[in-house]
Amino acid sequence: MLVYGINVLKELNKKQIKRVFTYREEVINYCATNKLVCEYMDKNKLDKLVKGNHQGVIIDVDDYQYYSLDNVEGNLVVVLDHLEDPHNFGAIIRSCVGAGVKTIIIPKDRSVKVTEAVVKTSAGMINHVKIVMVNNIVEALKKLQKDGYFVYAADMHGQDFKKIDYNEKAVLVIGNEGKGVSRLVKDTCDILVKIPLEDECESLNASVAAGILIFEMRG
Repeated sequence: MLVYGINVLKELNKKQIKRVFTYREEVINYCATNKLVCEYMDKNKLDKLVKGNHQGVIIDVDDYQYYSLDNVEGNLVVVLDHLEDPHNFGAIIRSCVGAGVKTIIIPKDRSVKVTEAVVKTSAGMINHVKIVMVNNIVEALKKLQKDGYFVYAADMHGQDFKKIDYNEKAVLVIGNEGKGVSRLVKDTCDILVKIPLEDECESLNASVAAGILIFEMRG
C-alpha cells in the first residue's frame, strides 16, 4: 500500500515501511537517520503514483493488519456501522487517538477499509489505535455487552447526549453517512443519543458528530 505525507512518515511504525520515495532533502536525511530505504524520485513521477497531496514523500508500507474482537482494548470503544467515506474514517481515527480511544470496530462488508486516504486523513494516527474487523456488527455488540459494555448509538431520535450518565465501559456506534445506524444494530443498542441541533441544520457530518460524542463520553 502506498501512503503519503510528511506527518504520516513520522507517525508510521518504522518496521512497516518498505521504501520511501522522495525528492526532498530533509526526508532523505530523515530516512538515513532512521535507517529507512529511500529512493530519489522527482515530483512528476510521484504525482503519477498517488492522487492526493503527497507533500513530496510517498511511503510503500505493508497492508494494514486488522485485529480481532479478542484484541478489544479500553473502556470506550467506537463502532462504525458501514461508514463509506475514507475522510470521515480518517478524521474519526484522529478524534479517537486524541481522546484516548484504543479500539475502533468496522464490518468486513460494505464498509470503508484502511486505505491510503484514510491513513493520510488520520495524519498517521492509524498506528495508535486498533482497527478491529468483524463479520457481523450485531454479534460483535452482543459480545461486548456480555463483557460489560453499555452500547450507545448516535441517532436523531435519541436522548440529549448531554443529559446521559454514561457507563464506565461504553460503546459508541456511528452510522452510515446517508442511512444512519441500521435497524438491527439500533435494536441491539442500549440507548440512542442525539446532538440537539437548530432547525436550520438537519444533521452533522459523521466525523463531526463522532468527535463531539467521543469527547463527551470519555469523561
